[in-house]
Amino acid sequence: MTNFTMSEMLEAGVHYGHRKNFWNPKMAKYIYGVRNGIHIVDLGQTAPLLKAALDVFKDVAAKNGRILFVGTKKQASEAIASEATRCGQYFVNHRWLGGMLTNWTTVSASIKTLQKYEELLANPDISLTKKEKLDIDRKRVKLDNVLGGIRNMGGSPDLLFVIDTNLESLAITEAKKLGIPVVAIVDTNSNPDGIDYIIPGNDDARKAIELYTRLASDAILSGIQQSLSKSGIDVGAEELVKMEHSESANATENESVSDAPTAAESA
Repeated sequence: MTNFTMSEMLEAGVHYGHRKNFWNPKMAKYIYGVRNGIHIVDLGQTAPLLKAALDVFKDVAAKNGRILFVGTKKQASEAIASEATRCGQYFVNHRWLGGMLTNWTTVSASIKTLQKYEELLANPDISLTKKEKLDIDRKRVKLDNVLGGIRNMGGSPDLLFVIDTNLESLAITEAKKLGIPVVAIVDTNSNPDGIDYIIPGNDDARKAIELYTRLASDAILSGIQQSLSKSGIDVGAEELVKMEHSESANATENESVSDAPTAAESA
């Protein structure tokens, strides 16, 4: 099972909150004190809550559940994408579009449009001018930035993992509307209400975000491995994820798609 130490959390800066002037009183019970005008998160509480959240990741993955990583701020974007991909899960790391969970029909149409653009650009038999290619590629990049991480999700996730509850409030609202549980990093300036599994900690430092996402990914892989062991499949979880990614890519290339216009193109 995934392990972490108090030293790792300290080195990553998990304990650093926001300036005491910019805080949410509902986070008071998770605050250890103030240092140089900065609230310090009580890692004595963070550690067991983080452990509980990792157990949730493992359990959901062991049941073949889908987990969506959400973190669109600059410092989270890379870690969100790389760690979600590593464990075969899904991510939104560029921008959350309204209705990504609650209007899946429109999102699916947008994903098909993305696939259509990719097919057009990859087909040597279709004659396109340089200007047309540039225009199509611009639209492809725009859609891929928003939808690339969920293109193979196939429906609503079973769990949401959020970095920065203030910034990703729309994603959390949609998840709650659909009854999807939420695991979230909750900083000292955030509201913990409505979060099913709270992890009090720094949601701004890159190292802290890399730690959270790595631990989540490790826990998910542990759950997948547990599921494989019960099924009698003798293959590592990470190897299986790589195989599935390859199969998904091949399936996408061979899939015929519709020309449905989509709302995401104009986002």
